[in-house]
Amino acid sequence: MSKPIHLPPLRRGIIFILSAPSGAGKTTLYRAALKGIAGLEFSVSLTTRRPRGAEVDGVDYHFVSETKFTAIRDGGGLAEWASVFDASYGTPRAPLEAAVAEGRDILLDIDIQGARQIRDKYPDDAVAIFVLPPSFAELEGRLRGRGTETEDSIQRRLKRARAETREWPSYDFLIVNNEINRSVGELEAIVNAERLRSARLREGFAPWKS
Repeated sequence: MSKPIHLPPLRRGIIFILSAPSGAGKTTLYRAALKGIAGLEFSVSLTTRRPRGAEVDGVDYHFVSETKFTAIRDGGGLAEWASVFDASYGTPRAPLEAAVAEGRDILLDIDIQGARQIRDKYPDDAVAIFVLPPSFAELEGRLRGRGTETEDSIQRRLKRARAETREWPSYDFLIVNNEINRSVGELEAIVNAERLRSARLREGFAPWKS
């Protein structure tokens, strides 16, 4: 019996980056997108912060010690990393690069610092999407509505959010997250359009033979 032939994927996988100021509703958006957009996988980041609420280790984040995070980072195991609000975050390199090589599309929930690193390292594979709330007042209301932040923490996040929102013009796409179903639809439209780019097809691909 002959062995099956494993052909290379028609294109490389795409790295979809989602960045947003805290309170923009990015987590709700990407969770809904992962359920509604076929073939989109989530990149689980490493973090040194403690789990919040119902977060699950290995699903929402890989929760690690600062010592382990530093060892992985210094060993070249991270595609990007950043320190935010007294905690470190990073994207594991191996699963990200495997997904791209195998033609699988992966979604990253990372901040502006991390997005810049990914775009620099994978310029042909990354698509950056910035998410904004409909207004700054709405963003503040969402932060206060969590009930998990001290006033000092809220003020720090608001200050950071003002700085981060200035970065959206450097991204490829902008989603104003006013209504979740519409936002998911806009994200799906971006994903589908990027999947159809002829420039992403591997050399030698032909839709039909003459």
